[in-house]
Amino acid sequence: MNFDINNLQWIREPADYAISDDKIEIITEPYTDLWQRTYYHFRNDSAPVLQMQTDEKFFSFTVKTQFYSKHRFDQCGIVMYLDSDNWIKASVEYENNRFQHLGSVVTNSGYSDWATTEIDASIKSMWYRFSRRDDDYCIECSEDGLTFKQMRVCHMIRGNGTIRFGVYACSPEDSSFKATFTNMEITECKWLAHDGQQPDDK
Repeated sequence: MNFDINNLQWIREPADYAISDDKIEIITEPYTDLWQRTYYHFRNDSAPVLQMQTDEKFFSFTVKTQFYSKHRFDQCGIVMYLDSDNWIKASVEYENNRFQHLGSVVTNSGYSDWATTEIDASIKSMWYRFSRRDDDYCIECSEDGLTFKQMRVCHMIRGNGTIRFGVYACSPEDSSFKATFTNMEITECKWLAHDGQQPDDK
């Protein structure tokens, strides 16, 4: 499986974007977001998502993001969007001129969670690696594209068949910024099989 821009499809195509063989640029639109219910009690399902589809059970997808976010909650990153109630995203979300949230959201059956850590607001680039092993998933990040650190391991209730994955960018408040995606690559699964405790008998 290769990353081919001709296989990409939009969910909620934005008004302003550019796609070439080695770069994707998205200009976000105000009041666009992905979130379901938890804590805030609202359901936001309006962010533009650009994805490809696969039945492959074991692979990794890597991408470099560059962002010029400047307003609270501006964000861009990787996504696996199955439907409005079942999806994963990972991004850097701008907070203020001091810090941002590097984090991931897993949404199963219409309820989102959010796991984050604070990073400096001066950081304007981040690499992500999204890996699949059957219906389990791993998200990693890197500042240099060489050394990746685990952000999240999760299970997707509806993630055991055909999936769609790619990139997204959005601005939940009254804002707009340019998100750039490069170095997109699909490889063999970099998330290796567990070599410790053996699984329970089924």
